[in-house]
Amino acid sequence: MDKKQLFLNEVTSHIKSKEAQKYVADELSYHVKEAKKRLIEKGLTEAEAEEKAVEQMGSPTKLGQQLNKLHRPKVDWVLVLLLAATLFLGFLPLFSLGYMDERYFSINKTVIVLLGGAAAIGIMLIDYRKWQKWCWMFYAIGILILVMLRFFVSTMVNGVPIFRISPVSIESTMAIPFFFLAWASLFNNRKLRLWQFFILFLIPLSLFLAMPSLVNSYIYTIMVFVMLCWSKFSRKAIITIWAVAAGIPVMIGLVFWRSIKLYQFERLLAFLHPEKYQNGAGYLYLHLKALLAKAGWFGNHGGKDFIPEAHTNFVFASLIYHYGWVFAIGLVIILTLLGLRIIMVSLKIKDSYSKLLLSGAFALYSVQLVTHIFMTLGLFPIISISLPFISYGLMPTVSNAILIGVVLSVYRRKDLTISQQILEK
Repeated sequence: MDKKQLFLNEVTSHIKSKEAQKYVADELSYHVKEAKKRLIEKGLTEAEAEEKAVEQMGSPTKLGQQLNKLHRPKVDWVLVLLLAATLFLGFLPLFSLGYMDERYFSINKTVIVLLGGAAAIGIMLIDYRKWQKWCWMFYAIGILILVMLRFFVSTMVNGVPIFRISPVSIESTMAIPFFFLAWASLFNNRKLRLWQFFILFLIPLSLFLAMPSLVNSYIYTIMVFVMLCWSKFSRKAIITIWAVAAGIPVMIGLVFWRSIKLYQFERLLAFLHPEKYQNGAGYLYLHLKALLAKAGWFGNHGGKDFIPEAHTNFVFASLIYHYGWVFAIGLVIILTLLGLRIIMVSLKIKDSYSKLLLSGAFALYSVQLVTHIFMTLGLFPIISISLPFISYGLMPTVSNAILIGVVLSVYRRKDLTISQQILEK
């Protein structure tokens, strides 16, 4: 065994993280190779140059101990605590509605929270950098889900197509995480061309619209165009895409208009003029407004007013009504802090692929948060969208937990770089 390999073995023997061992060995090997090349140019033989290059690295024991401290797996405890807080706050709507007295809801919610936490931790432990190679697999899975729902629907639940493979139920929302991972890799590829981008973007969008699933079309589009800003495209190309994208709402409107039903059209008008449709689609807007007015600063404890879908699509309205505006403001602050934490992590990351993952995670999380709150306050049309970690439901909770898991995975490996300062000592 040559001296370089002995040196590398000694250094890595002091590093506890197996994930970091290979990375450190590769990096040190590169530095030794570069130093060796310079020494050969100065007239040393290959054997002498390698021996000298290894000596310049310093004590393998000391270096290994220093690198072990540097590459110790990191956990973003702030993000973990925020995640735990939001998961447990998700029990409050069930308490206020009396659902926790029912065994079905209490057990289900507990299982959902545990699965959400497990999903976040599980994803954190996976090396996210390996996902970059699976770009087309992720994209294909997303397309497959949408194709199955478009052509092989088992049933419809509240207008949402469901494909059942007992005991699993597949819905279009499940495709979005796969497209999220696929676009992170696609945008990190300098070979991606504008025409390829538009084709790859429009295929899923067309399938979402064909169902029709306007909500998922909206979420998917926001996600892609936020991630686009951190892509390998030039600034000019990004501006061009955004300019062309200005026509997407028109396209969606035209596609949706052809399949729109009378009640859906009334819903759009009711958002603008709820008073004119108070006996129809406008009733819900007016009802929500009245509920929020009754809430007061500290809630309407024991209130019996009916709130539709109080534990899912209108969970924020339910919480305001039962616990008041003070609680609602506090909840919004906690949920916002979670999103801001994703931004803070991204500021510490220089790797482009990692930034793309973080930007996509932030987009998916924040679009749900902002839309749900705005919808409750009457600033956005009523649609079926969850409040992250608070709304009841397995798929919304686990999907958002996976996003946080991705952020934790990136944070955990943010220091997997060799400190040039340590190497030079």
